[in-house]
Amino acid sequence: MIPFSHTWPYDIISGDMYVQYCPFCDKENVLLPMKPKELRLVHEGKKKLLVFPCCKASLTVIDTDADYLLFDRDVR
Repeated sequence: MIPFSHTWPYDIISGDMYVQYCPFCDKENVLLPMKPKELRLVHEGKKKLLVFPCCKASLTVIDTDADYLLFDRDVR
């Protein structure tokens, strides 16, 4: 079972990925340095280092679905 504490919701708007707010610094509407086409690659098993541009915090994305990113550690 996937731990909910390791997930974070995202949105795709005009071909860009956003999170409503950063889990580290709480900045709103953060544009992620990740493209929607990378979601399929991550879901198939490729890991992706994601660095939040607002505060430079980094996490490894280990899986995705249509609504959430799954990270290697707790973000909630």
